Amino acid sequence: MRHLLSLPLACMLASCALQLTPTTPQWDRDFGIVTRVTLAQQVVDAEAGRNRDPVAGMDGRAAHAAYERYQKANSEPPAQPSAFTIGVSGAK
Repeated sequence: MRHLLSLPLACMLASCALQLTPTTPQWDRDFGIVTRVTLAQQVVDAEAGRNRDPVAGMDGRAAHAAYERYQKANSEPPAQPSAFTIGVSGAK
């Protein structure tokens, strides 16, 4: 008798779960968006790969120095705050 009552409950829960999951038309609608965007960007400037102009920015030495400073800053432990006590007088 107990199993007979739990069967309709299980069927009802399964039907609710199926209604909450997205269906394949929703997945199909968004499928390939990244590929289409990439293709569109290539079509906008098809000759971009043949551009020999250097990119404006830092030269190699400045970029290497900035990278070294970044690595050094992240390898050192953070400075500990100085300890102080409030309300204690050093003079007697």
